[in-house]
Amino acid sequence: MINVIIHGYLGKMGQTLKRLIDQRDDMQIVCGIDIGLAGKEDLTGESGTVLCSKPEQFKGEADAIIDFSNHAAVKEILYYAKEWQIPCIVATTGLTEDELAFLNETSENVAVFRSANMSLGINLMAKALQLMTPFVEKDFDMEIVEMHHNMKKDAPSGTALLLADKINEVCEEKKEYIYGREGGNLAFDRKQMGIHALRGGTVAGEHKVIFAGPDEIIEVRHLALSREIFAHGALAAAEFMAGKGPGLYSMDDLIG
Repeated sequence: MINVIIHGYLGKMGQTLKRLIDQRDDMQIVCGIDIGLAGKEDLTGESGTVLCSKPEQFKGEADAIIDFSNHAAVKEILYYAKEWQIPCIVATTGLTEDELAFLNETSENVAVFRSANMSLGINLMAKALQLMTPFVEKDFDMEIVEMHHNMKKDAPSGTALLLADKINEVCEEKKEYIYGREGGNLAFDRKQMGIHALRGGTVAGEHKVIFAGPDEIIEVRHLALSREIFAHGALAAAEFMAGKGPGLYSMDDLIG
């Protein structure tokens, strides 16, 4: 049995995780943590799960922490993971440079798993893009377009940046990221890669990479039909991370 702590328990992803875990017989939630539980904590677990508003309120054992919260809360859960030596899956996006640095530092003392997108499909897409890029880099322009629901706070999405970074890793001449374009005298430079963010409705997530070359266009597209794909990826990561030693892990380690 894999014992899981969910950080961001009351959020949409936290509740999606709860529903999926409740359907399994090899995994259980031992603690739900959410700032929204302040004054409503159940520290005895009489309701079946210990409910906390702060990580330090939970004194029990766990095999993994899954974090779908807010970037500002990530340091706190990482500190807790380090103190209690519990592997932590950080699925929260929009982390600042300072928060990423703290995450990397923490991984020297406890197992930390981070991915800008927990979807298996997105990470397979990233691998495919890395295979394609060397063949098109010289003659094709590269653009990324992403769209998410109107409640998403960060732009561009962490996933768009993940895809851009994966492409850039294999480019002989590294790309400069351009976030949207405006103006009337924009001479195109193939050294640039445009990253464009759209927001609206209830779109769970759509990402499209465009390779535009002489007389032909290649589009690689991923469409998330529900948030469950991210939850399934996080649960796979929890299985993978249980018992892991210190280090920084990613979907590349999970899918090989």
